[in-house]
Amino acid sequence: MITLHAFGRVHPGMACEGRDLRAQWALEETGLPYRVHKLDYVAGEFDGPAHRRISTFRQVPVIEDEGLVVAESGAIVLYIAEKAGKLIPTDFAGRTQVVQWCFAALATVERPLFEITMIDIGLRGPDIGGARAALVKEAHRWFAGLEQRLDGREWIACDDFTVADILLASVLRQVRETGLIDPYPRLQSYYARAFARPAWQRTLRQCAERQGIAVSDIR
Repeated sequence: MITLHAFGRVHPGMACEGRDLRAQWALEETGLPYRVHKLDYVAGEFDGPAHRRISTFRQVPVIEDEGLVVAESGAIVLYIAEKAGKLIPTDFAGRTQVVQWCFAALATVERPLFEITMIDIGLRGPDIGGARAALVKEAHRWFAGLEQRLDGREWIACDDFTVADILLASVLRQVRETGLIDPYPRLQSYYARAFARPAWQRTLRQCAERQGIAVSDIR
């Protein structure tokens, strides 16, 4: 059985915001059996010797599966897809498309969105020199590309929902309260479709339960 190392207790405002949700969402979509080992972030368990042994950067998510340890959310969701034979096409061309869009979500789209979020919650200090405006401009460039890509498409990489959609939707979720995707109707519809999926709803409920909050309290 897969063990998913995930956030347990967190600081106020951090509930159900972690990248561990990407891994759990993939597990819920595929139906692979798993257990969650929740780590107390507030108490410093991320820096403890047990977690250091499996996580080079002392982060989550990390999974363990029959002695194999996999870190980094992108690598984990791809591993889950490969193991389950779901959420990824079986043909080489289709698999390549999914991998490409996994990289696009994490290496291109996420970077400015993460930095915008860090500025907005005060973890990057004052917005000196208009850094946020520059990041927003970059984000709109990527959103325009995604809007074009979604013309006539339901999902980002291929006809079916894949792990690329888990990653991209999770990345977009970081700026859900900013209105940044409001000018992009296809992207808005895509976002709504992804998070309406039952597997995501189960993931969110389970995260709220282990972090001791109500789903309705999640921003």
